[in-house]
Amino acid sequence: MRAMRIEHKHKQKSRTEYDGSVRTNAVAYCLRLGFFAGLIWGVGRWLLYMIHFTKVIPGFLADPFFRQAFLKTAWGHTIGIAAFIVFSIIATFLYKLVLGRFSGPWPGVLYGLFWWLVLFVMTGPSLGLFQPFNQIGYDTISTECCLYVIWGLFIGYTIAFEYTDEVSREPMGAH
Repeated sequence: MRAMRIEHKHKQKSRTEYDGSVRTNAVAYCLRLGFFAGLIWGVGRWLLYMIHFTKVIPGFLADPFFRQAFLKTAWGHTIGIAAFIVFSIIATFLYKLVLGRFSGPWPGVLYGLFWWLVLFVMTGPSLGLFQPFNQIGYDTISTECCLYVIWGLFIGYTIAFEYTDEVSREPMGAH
């Protein structure tokens, strides 16, 4: 009987067994996720601007701090991608705080749509970041809306799926 207990103690757990002892650092996870969301979708926004799918310059979030003439240059585009990365990090933390307990893709889709509405319908035109909503053009409206929905889906679904499931996939004893 004692030999069975000793053997049971030394038995290796499989990768699917998770005892809850290792937790993912939420702050580091959100920083990483926000950085990559901003980088991937910021470069995506830049590409869509370069092939004229949208008229909104990549650096529109940095417009209050820089002149638009500068934001239309290569360095301005780089500043715009960096501003989108910072915005994405902040948005990721907000998502984690407010909607982090929801699972599935729909909260992320709605979150992206929310940010598109805030930026492109409510505040952007009133702050002079770009033309009013009814003058900006259907190509820009649909492109930006789709990009923000996919961006929100990326953030939301990654937090909902990866954060809750990541630790259970780690091998036991891995640090």
